[in-house]
Amino acid sequence: MAKTRRVCHLLLRFLAFAATISAVIVMATSHQTATIFTVSFEAKYTNSPAFKYFVIVYSVVTVYGFLVIFLPAQSLLWRLVVALDLVFTMLLVSSFSAALAIAQVGKKGNSYAAWLPICDSVPKYCDQVTGALIAGFVAVIIYIILLLHSIHTVIDPLLLSKN
Repeated sequence: MAKTRRVCHLLLRFLAFAATISAVIVMATSHQTATIFTVSFEAKYTNSPAFKYFVIVYSVVTVYGFLVIFLPAQSLLWRLVVALDLVFTMLLVSSFSAALAIAQVGKKGNSYAAWLPICDSVPKYCDQVTGALIAGFVAVIIYIILLLHSIHTVIDPLLLSKN
């Protein structure tokens, strides 16, 4: 039973690592140049603070997820991992939400602020951002599952009922 739990946990950690690194790579490589009325502009993730925040947070979580994969099962650091899982899950949710809001403005614009949508002009860029957001959403879901699994592992209900 413990071995099955450990394998499940490692699989979830690996999937979370894959999702976060995919989101970072896709977002960091998103750029496209467009010309409108002889004015050329380049759309890239560094133009938006929300997209930069997304890349930074997902990069940090990628490194954290990679390191936790190699943490021994009997280590006392697992209690710290639960707290860090909570913090990083909250960071993932906040950066995903910020990036999603900016992506929505890029796609639909904002008529009240007179911001025009840009996705008609730079569709490749918008497709890459959408792909990064999909991978980011998958990472958020996996980290929520990991958080619940980590809490369950540290606070094992069978141990509490024996005392």
